[in-house]
Amino acid sequence: MIASVSIGHEIVRALSFAAGMTWEILWALILGFTLSGVVQAVVSKREMRRLMPDDSPKTLLVASGLGAASSSCSYASVALARSLFKRGGDFTAAMVFEFASTNLVFELGIVMALLLGWQFVAGEFVGGPLMIVLIAILFRIFLKPGLVDEARAEAQRGRLGSMEGHAEMNMSAEGAASWWQRLRTPRGFTATADYFVMDWAAIWRDIVLGLLIAGALAAWVPHGFWQGLFLEHHPILAKVWGPLIAPAVAMISFVCSVGNVPLAAVLWNGGISFGGVLAFVFADLIILPILHIYKKYYGWRMAGFLLVTFYAAMVAAGLIVEFVFHGLGIERTARNARVIEASIAWNYTTALNLIFLSLAGVLAWRYFRYGGGWQMLKMMDAPMEHGHRG
Repeated sequence: MIASVSIGHEIVRALSFAAGMTWEILWALILGFTLSGVVQAVVSKREMRRLMPDDSPKTLLVASGLGAASSSCSYASVALARSLFKRGGDFTAAMVFEFASTNLVFELGIVMALLLGWQFVAGEFVGGPLMIVLIAILFRIFLKPGLVDEARAEAQRGRLGSMEGHAEMNMSAEGAASWWQRLRTPRGFTATADYFVMDWAAIWRDIVLGLLIAGALAAWVPHGFWQGLFLEHHPILAKVWGPLIAPAVAMISFVCSVGNVPLAAVLWNGGISFGGVLAFVFADLIILPILHIYKKYYGWRMAGFLLVTFYAAMVAAGLIVEFVFHGLGIERTARNARVIEASIAWNYTTALNLIFLSLAGVLAWRYFRYGGGWQMLKMMDAPMEHGHRG
């Protein structure tokens, strides 16, 4: 009887941590997805493909910008990158787009600022472009044309992964002279609502899973375990070890995109290095389910190539940012990331949550009243080779 009460208490405590973090970041998630929806509503996928013909620095810069303005769902970004490559885009540019669309997006930066602090946001947006440069260099040196041809042949076979339909849909508002004019039209408003709802539908499982895992780890895993794993008592060695092991921890956590951040907060409080946190967040594109999708999309040889090169770039980017920020004296040292139990009070967080929940309600109403409704949500995991709705 005592054991069952204790287990129940620990479960409630873990759920309380998850609920507390959810309440802290809710308004930021809604704001981030709204901004992402606005950008996606006025930039068509057709234009994205046209702008990524090769792996030149200019093209990779464009791919990074388009990715940063696109969806933050890891599964959708992987599917979209395959679509861009399949339709003639350069493979390196498609992978850069994929990385930017999950690691250089609005909501990720806002949530990191809330839970981890501005130093990690700065590290993310310095390390992200650095990792893109490293990926481009590694691909230029080691990626052989024969492997790309093999991957393109596999991509053309049409084997599907999660969020394939979401990647193929094009709901952008077109026709008006400027993005601001397109956004203010009824069609632009509806397109924004469409992307907002569908991005939430694509990623809510990752966010919930990430919060639940973070809550469980915060409640159940003692700090001593993390301190031993991340070598906290060996400061210099820990700075190197953190980025080396962090992607492996991320791979087996099965959590990707924004859902990684609450878990990163737990790891930071537990003793992982500054650069280790960044490498952990970057690793959302090599978690085990996504590696399996790479295998289906491009074949096992390209999946292995992506694992090795992405892992190496993540580790290198984490290490470089770690030592650069340490040298500049702007590395965060306080182990006080916001991992809190549920507590709702009348403060600015509650006010912002109420405001942005109202905004989410308006966008959801617009989607179900004038958008695609449940039918479009069902099509997100189905192929839509020419899917377009006005």
